Amino acid sequence: MDNKQKNGSADRGRININEGYELDYWSDKFSVSKDKLKAAVQTVGTSVNKVEDFLKK
Repeated sequence: MDNKQKNGSADRGRININEGYELDYWSDKFSVSKDKLKAAVQTVGTSVNKVEDFLKK
C-alpha cells in the first residue's frame, strides 16, 4: 500500500492504476489518456519500462 505521506519519488518503477494521483502522473508523463494507460498496464503489467515500451509501439 502506498504511503500518502511520501509525495516525493515513490516507487517509480511500478504503476499503480488504482491510485488516482499515480494515474494522473503516468498518463501525463506518457501523454496518453487514463484509459489507454490502464489498458497498457492490464496488457503488460505494472513495470514502467514495459508500459513505456508498449505505448511507444
